[in-house]
Amino acid sequence: MAMQSLGMIIVILAVLLVVGVPISYSIGIASLFTILQTVPLDISVVTGAQRIFVGMSKFSLTAIPFFILAGNLMNQGGIAKRLVNFVMAILGKLPGALLVTNVGANALFGAISGSASAAAAAVGSMVREGEEEQGYDEALCAATNGASAPSGLLIPPSNALITYSLAAGGTSVAALFMAGYLPGLIWAVCCMVVAIIIAKKKGYKGTPGKFSWSNLGKATLQAIPSLSLIIVVIGGIIAGVFSATEGSAIAVVYALILGICYRNITLKSFWKIVVDSAKMSGMVVFLIGVSNILGWVMAFLQIPQAVSAALLGITDNPIIILLIMNVILLVAGTFMDVTPAILIFTPLFLPIVKTFGMDPIQFGLILVYNLCIGNITPPVGNTLFVAIKVGRTSLSKTMPYMLCYYVAILLGLMLVTYIPAISMALPQLAGLA
Repeated sequence: MAMQSLGMIIVILAVLLVVGVPISYSIGIASLFTILQTVPLDISVVTGAQRIFVGMSKFSLTAIPFFILAGNLMNQGGIAKRLVNFVMAILGKLPGALLVTNVGANALFGAISGSASAAAAAVGSMVREGEEEQGYDEALCAATNGASAPSGLLIPPSNALITYSLAAGGTSVAALFMAGYLPGLIWAVCCMVVAIIIAKKKGYKGTPGKFSWSNLGKATLQAIPSLSLIIVVIGGIIAGVFSATEGSAIAVVYALILGICYRNITLKSFWKIVVDSAKMSGMVVFLIGVSNILGWVMAFLQIPQAVSAALLGITDNPIIILLIMNVILLVAGTFMDVTPAILIFTPLFLPIVKTFGMDPIQFGLILVYNLCIGNITPPVGNTLFVAIKVGRTSLSKTMPYMLCYYVAILLGLMLVTYIPAISMALPQLAGLA
């Protein structure tokens, strides 16, 4: 019965998404249609409404709208150029200097803005002029920009990790934030290695001259105000000075002051930023509320237990089970956005990994890492298409280079999946796990 119900949810959800129904409505409709097989209509509708209210009324959920607003303020605040100059001062002597700089700046800007697409657009635009002047392959530049942009989604502050915390039943946000650093850096380093190898083959060199400490000092001073956001907010959350929600509000104030000081935010642009952030927040919060219906349906029909039994019936080897999960998540990520996928797959797979002793913190990073790959994988691949548009090239020219990046990023996924210390070492050192 449980597996039949899961099949019904998947089929209805797929059909609704294909015909263009928004993901939040699709999840709610699929859940209600499924539960109607065992629960009367009046009870199903009332309980569904209650679950939406419960899902949207959690205090910790307030952090997401604030971080979205802070990210949008940062996007308009003129920090991308300062971060590009900072990374260029550090990595500019490496082969393919602009490619490597693109990767490093994407990791920093993505972490600050909370958006892979914003990072690809802002940083890609900043380095494009230099790449054109030095004769870089446009398709290679677009692939490098797109492939590296999601690394910032793993580095805190991360809305994806906050969403996972809610879906996982309250896993520590501070612990998840600490756990995200190494997987995010692994993603970025994998992209840098590929960029350097290809740059050497194509003869792209670093910036001429010797390493300049004065240039680094100047770039660092310009970047410190932007980088301090991460230090202040994440440091305060981890140290217990304030909660994730309070930290998100502080991030908004900090980003607003910084944007005003840089003279990139006016009263008119601020109003537009607030409106855009409210629209985005409304979609995310409503989606989380509706997904609570799905969680209730799955728990009531014992779908997680059935999926667990089915997977354990195939094999009881944790290595094989995790490999199967990764494949499922990679495929799902190519069709779904990160947030709804987290809300759907967390209640399905988290109980399974707990049976062989995996910490929910590690699984959260595996889950988010997998789904971030979907951000750069067709047919959806929003971040990849942003990078292609910014790079003024085509998908057909970009994909051969993307295949190289996929191999490296998937290697990073295997490290995160099978080496617990990558996700758990920092939270344990900080006494959070």
